[in-house]
Amino acid sequence: SLKMSFSEAEVQSARGAWEKIYVDAEDNGTAVLVRMFTEHPDTKSYFSHFKGMDSAEEMKQSDQVRGHGKKVFTAINDMVQHLDNSEAFLGIVNPLGKKHATQLKIDPKNFRIICDIILQLMEEKFGGDCKASFEKVTNEICTHLNNVYKEAGW
Repeated sequence: SLKMSFSEAEVQSARGAWEKIYVDAEDNGTAVLVRMFTEHPDTKSYFSHFKGMDSAEEMKQSDQVRGHGKKVFTAINDMVQHLDNSEAFLGIVNPLGKKHATQLKIDPKNFRIICDIILQLMEEKFGGDCKASFEKVTNEICTHLNNVYKEAGW
Protein backbone atom coordinates (compact mmCIF):
# COMPACT_ATOMS: atom_id res chain seq x y z
CA SER A 1 0.00 0.00 0.00
CA LEU A 2 0.94 3.65 -0.33
CA LYS A 3 1.59 4.01 3.38
CA MET A 4 4.54 1.67 3.15
CA SER A 5 6.26 3.57 0.43
CA PHE A 6 6.73 6.99 2.06
CA SER A 7 8.82 7.49 5.15
CA GLU A 8 7.88 10.37 7.45
CA ALA A 9 10.99 12.22 6.25
CA GLU A 10 10.00 11.75 2.61
CA VAL A 11 6.50 13.03 3.30
CA GLN A 12 7.90 16.13 4.99
CA SER A 13 10.42 16.94 2.25
CA ALA A 14 7.84 16.30 -0.49
CA ARG A 15 5.43 18.68 1.24
CA GLY A 16 8.16 21.28 1.62
CA ALA A 17 9.01 21.05 -2.08
CA TRP A 18 5.37 21.22 -3.14
CA GLU A 19 4.65 24.17 -0.85
CA LYS A 20 7.19 26.30 -2.76
CA ILE A 21 5.40 25.88 -6.06
CA TYR A 22 1.87 25.79 -4.63
CA VAL A 23 2.21 29.26 -3.11
CA ASP A 24 1.55 30.57 -6.64
CA ALA A 25 -0.90 27.83 -7.60
CA GLU A 26 -2.69 29.69 -10.36
CA ASP A 27 0.41 31.10 -12.08
CA ASN A 28 2.43 27.92 -11.76
CA GLY A 29 -0.51 25.70 -12.70
CA THR A 30 -1.05 27.88 -15.75
CA ALA A 31 2.66 27.74 -16.65
CA VAL A 32 2.55 23.93 -16.51
CA LEU A 33 -0.48 23.70 -18.81
CA VAL A 34 0.85 26.29 -21.26
CA ARG A 35 4.11 24.35 -21.51
CA MET A 36 2.20 21.11 -22.05
CA PHE A 37 0.02 22.62 -24.78
CA THR A 38 3.04 24.20 -26.44
CA GLU A 39 5.37 21.19 -26.31
CA HIS A 40 2.63 18.59 -26.85
CA PRO A 41 0.06 20.35 -29.07
CA ASP A 42 -2.05 17.20 -29.39
CA THR A 43 -3.04 17.62 -25.72
CA LYS A 44 -4.97 20.75 -26.70
CA SER A 45 -7.50 18.61 -28.55
CA TYR A 46 -9.04 17.53 -25.23
CA PHE A 47 -9.99 21.12 -24.45
CA SER A 48 -12.38 22.42 -27.08
CA HIS A 49 -11.97 26.03 -25.94
CA PHE A 50 -8.13 25.94 -26.07
CA LYS A 51 -7.93 24.50 -29.59
CA GLY A 52 -7.79 27.80 -31.44
CA MET A 53 -5.08 29.25 -29.21
CA ASP A 54 -1.64 29.07 -30.69
CA SER A 55 0.38 31.62 -28.78
CA ALA A 56 1.59 30.89 -25.27
CA GLU A 57 0.74 34.50 -24.39
CA GLU A 58 -2.88 34.00 -25.43
CA MET A 59 -3.09 30.78 -23.39
CA LYS A 60 -1.56 32.43 -20.35
CA GLN A 61 -4.26 35.11 -20.40
CA SER A 62 -7.12 32.65 -20.86
CA ASP A 63 -9.45 32.34 -17.87
CA GLN A 64 -10.12 28.73 -18.84
CA VAL A 65 -6.46 27.79 -18.94
CA ARG A 66 -5.88 29.60 -15.66
CA GLY A 67 -8.91 27.97 -14.09
CA HIS A 68 -7.85 24.49 -15.13
CA GLY A 69 -4.25 25.12 -14.07
CA LYS A 70 -5.48 26.02 -10.62
CA LYS A 71 -7.75 22.96 -10.56
CA VAL A 72 -4.83 20.65 -11.36
CA PHE A 73 -2.70 22.18 -8.62
CA THR A 74 -5.54 22.00 -6.10
CA ALA A 75 -6.04 18.30 -6.83
CA ILE A 76 -2.33 17.57 -6.41
CA ASN A 77 -2.30 19.62 -3.24
CA ASP A 78 -5.08 17.45 -1.82
CA MET A 79 -3.04 14.35 -2.65
CA VAL A 80 0.11 15.81 -1.08
CA GLN A 81 -1.79 16.46 2.15
CA HIS A 82 -2.67 12.76 2.33
CA LEU A 83 0.60 11.03 1.47
CA ASP A 84 0.58 9.45 4.91
CA ASN A 85 -3.01 8.20 4.61
CA SER A 86 -3.44 5.81 1.69
CA GLU A 87 -7.20 5.59 2.06
CA ALA A 88 -7.66 9.36 1.84
CA PHE A 89 -5.11 9.58 -0.99
CA LEU A 90 -6.96 6.96 -3.03
CA GLY A 91 -10.24 8.68 -2.17
CA ILE A 92 -8.93 11.62 -4.23
CA VAL A 93 -7.08 9.72 -6.97
CA ASN A 94 -9.80 7.17 -7.75
CA PRO A 95 -12.70 9.48 -8.70
CA LEU A 96 -10.30 11.81 -10.52
CA GLY A 97 -8.88 8.93 -12.56
CA LYS A 98 -12.32 7.49 -13.22
CA LYS A 99 -13.64 10.81 -14.50
CA HIS A 100 -10.66 11.33 -16.82
CA ALA A 101 -10.87 7.76 -18.10
CA THR A 102 -14.61 7.35 -18.62
CA GLN A 103 -16.12 10.82 -19.13
CA LEU A 104 -13.24 12.88 -20.48
CA LYS A 105 -11.36 10.01 -22.17
CA ILE A 106 -7.97 11.59 -21.56
CA ASP A 107 -5.00 9.43 -22.55
CA PRO A 108 -3.25 8.50 -19.28
CA LYS A 109 0.16 9.34 -20.75
CA ASN A 110 -0.83 12.98 -20.27
CA PHE A 111 -0.62 12.61 -16.48
CA ARG A 112 3.04 11.66 -16.83
CA ILE A 113 3.59 14.65 -19.13
CA ILE A 114 2.05 17.04 -16.58
CA CYS A 115 4.04 15.51 -13.73
CA ASP A 116 7.29 15.78 -15.67
CA ILE A 117 6.63 19.43 -16.46
CA ILE A 118 5.89 20.13 -12.78
CA LEU A 119 9.25 18.52 -11.90
CA GLN A 120 11.00 20.62 -14.57
CA LEU A 121 9.44 23.78 -13.21
CA MET A 122 10.47 22.89 -9.66
CA GLU A 123 14.04 22.34 -10.80
CA GLU A 124 14.14 25.59 -12.76
CA LYS A 125 12.72 27.66 -9.93
CA PHE A 126 14.05 25.95 -6.81
CA GLY A 127 16.83 23.58 -7.87
CA GLY A 128 17.47 19.87 -8.13
CA ASP A 129 16.83 19.01 -4.47
CA CYS A 130 13.32 20.37 -4.69
CA LYS A 131 12.68 18.26 -7.78
CA ALA A 132 14.21 15.16 -6.21
CA SER A 133 12.01 15.50 -3.12
CA PHE A 134 8.90 15.45 -5.24
CA GLU A 135 9.77 12.84 -7.84
CA LYS A 136 8.48 9.91 -5.81
CA VAL A 137 5.14 11.64 -5.32
CA THR A 138 4.64 12.10 -9.06
CA ASN A 139 5.51 8.44 -9.67
CA GLU A 140 2.98 7.40 -7.04
CA ILE A 141 0.25 9.64 -8.51
CA CYS A 142 0.86 8.35 -12.06
CA THR A 143 0.99 4.71 -10.95
CA HIS A 144 -2.31 4.99 -9.10
CA LEU A 145 -4.00 6.87 -11.93
CA ASN A 146 -2.84 4.19 -14.38
CA ASN A 147 -4.30 1.51 -12.09
CA VAL A 148 -7.66 3.30 -12.08
CA TYR A 149 -7.54 3.40 -15.89
CA LYS A 150 -6.83 -0.34 -16.07
CA GLU A 151 -9.79 -1.01 -13.78
CA ALA A 152 -11.95 1.21 -16.00
CA GLY A 153 -10.95 -1.02 -18.92
CA TRP A 154 -8.80 1.55 -20.72
